[in-house]
Amino acid sequence: MKLLKTLTLILMLFGINTSFAQNKIIVYQSDFGLKDGAVSEMKGVAIGVSPDLKLYDLTHEIPNYNIWEASYRLFQTISYWPKGTVFVSVVDPGVGTSRKSVVLKTNTGQFIVTPDNGTLTLVAETDGIAGLRQIDEVKNRRPGSGKSYTFHGRDVYSYTAARLAAGIITFEQVGPELPKQVVKIPYQRSVFENGKLKGTIDIHDVQYGNIWTDISDELVKKLNPKYGDMLHLKVFNKGVLVHESDAPYSETFGSVPEGKPLAYLNSLMQLSFALNMGSFADTYKIGSGSDWSVEVTKK
Repeated sequence: MKLLKTLTLILMLFGINTSFAQNKIIVYQSDFGLKDGAVSEMKGVAIGVSPDLKLYDLTHEIPNYNIWEASYRLFQTISYWPKGTVFVSVVDPGVGTSRKSVVLKTNTGQFIVTPDNGTLTLVAETDGIAGLRQIDEVKNRRPGSGKSYTFHGRDVYSYTAARLAAGIITFEQVGPELPKQVVKIPYQRSVFENGKLKGTIDIHDVQYGNIWTDISDELVKKLNPKYGDMLHLKVFNKGVLVHESDAPYSETFGSVPEGKPLAYLNSLMQLSFALNMGSFADTYKIGSGSDWSVEVTKK
């Protein structure tokens, strides 16, 4: 009986210890680029907290100050990482101001350490908010960094993420609980109405210049195009029509001749537009983000 009690106590202690321990993975995203030591400094802080951590990069090529793109890249990527992964996203033009530094726990079990400045817009909508905490910058700040106000990515976010990922602190110990609401960037949500698909140009497939919308394959089905059907595209910037063209709904890029446009479903199963072997975005001077919207009809 005494042995059984001892084993039970050990299991209970083990359970308590692992109930908040994450998977020791941190994934970094920023607009810092890789030309200087900023990213390395963040990772050095994390390894200083725990050398057992596994550190990865999402991207550090977010365009300067582009909070929308930071939001999109998190949405694009987060579901492919295991439960317990901690993301650090630092696109922070308001660093040092009154914007909150937070950790969001998604309904799917990942954590995002970031300023609450719109970066959480899409993840909050798609993966949901299981909890939101404001970082206690007295307890969860790199020792000796109290006089630094311009590199929270290193001194607050990476340090807090490392402590959380390593199981040194629980999610509850990040700081005070906040209402499950985040700052959101307004945009045209995808809909099908009056025979039209409407949505936002979320992002470019940056290597090739294809434009990706937020219109899902389920919405596309309501338009009911068949391969070869011609789709009519209107592109708006801040509500002003800036481009109009036709493109056949296609299964692959090779379905049209080189240099010709096509409409297709991208790897996230969202309606997109491209030029075969060319850049749709560059050719037609089309941007991306919350100011760029589309209307699509079938001819």
